[in-house]
Amino acid sequence: MSALIENFPYDGVVTVNRVILKPEYSVEDLQERVAYLCENVKTYHSDTGFVGGFVALNSGNISNEGSTVGQAVESPLKGKEALIVTFWKSFEEHEQSHRSKTFQPLFQKVLELCENGNEEIAYEMLWSGKAYSSEEAQKARDSKESHLREVA
Repeated sequence: MSALIENFPYDGVVTVNRVILKPEYSVEDLQERVAYLCENVKTYHSDTGFVGGFVALNSGNISNEGSTVGQAVESPLKGKEALIVTFWKSFEEHEQSHRSKTFQPLFQKVLELCENGNEEIAYEMLWSGKAYSSEEAQKARDSKESHLREVA
């Protein structure tokens, strides 16, 4: 397994927050509030369990090649739904970070934007990986083709 998130332990925890913006708020409002929140987590929790994270905005694109439900053209949540994904050494360390006096006020400011309230789900990592380099990919294809010829 290749490391997708550097220093993320094999038994680490991934948390996902789904934010749907209230109509009166903009993506810029979300970016500003989440930036303050993420900076706080990096500053106060990098040495107490936080490993990394990212925030992703719904682009509106729906993969008709990768979806099994309908053939939608565009997501109705385009530009108004975001995922806040964080990586932690343990769930307990994540929970402790949320009890922090510096975290809670910033978290409440993000929640003010949310049409859907908030449910943060924790996942156990089963697999992560990064893409092969061009050279590694060619070696992997060659190896696979060689193996397929041997078993045929």
